[in-house]
Amino acid sequence: MEGTRDADTEKRAAAEAAAELVQDGMTIGLGTGSTVAHLLPALARRGLKGIRCVATSVATEEQARELGVPVEEFGTLERLDIAIDGTDQVTPDGWLIKGGGAAHLREKIVAAAAERFVVIADSSKPVDALRGPVPLELFSFGVASTLARLGADVEPRDCPPSPDGGTIADYRGAIGDPAELAARLEADPGVAAHGLFPPDMVSEVLIGSGSAVDRLTLTSR
Repeated sequence: MEGTRDADTEKRAAAEAAAELVQDGMTIGLGTGSTVAHLLPALARRGLKGIRCVATSVATEEQARELGVPVEEFGTLERLDIAIDGTDQVTPDGWLIKGGGAAHLREKIVAAAAERFVVIADSSKPVDALRGPVPLELFSFGVASTLARLGADVEPRDCPPSPDGGTIADYRGAIGDPAELAARLEADPGVAAHGLFPPDMVSEVLIGSGSAVDRLTLTSR
């Protein structure tokens, strides 16, 4: 239980530091997961004016609205000022694995739309090299054919479809060079999204360390 409390403290510290980056009038992408669950009340406490938010999952949208944080459909906004989200892993050069919560398709769309993508995490998330599994979202159309092409390294996850109707799966093979794996997965027309996020998408990483926050210096910069 002590470790759980420590991780929770670190997540809260990183989330609260990220909330301070948001200013009145901004357009904001809200991620998904246990660290973002601390971000939403931190944003609500700030009483920001004129902000417009989009959420990457139903759970985030519901929590935000309960706290009075305005959320709208991501239909008319072309760009976001900032997106804030957690991660499952982050390497020293800034590669991420995301998608443990099966929201990686929407998370990637929101991150790509943001001028500034801020990643928040506890101290267990930095790793020397990425380790599997890598989450996937597959188009439901022809999914059996897609799985056959992808081979035995990909297993469907025992979970409901994504909010967009996709099949959630996990790549459990060797990762090696994440850029090469990302390109290989993207080459299959049945793959809607994978959970590998490249360094050029990431603006900064805030890591909770005890009750303090460290800004991870990425070696790719």
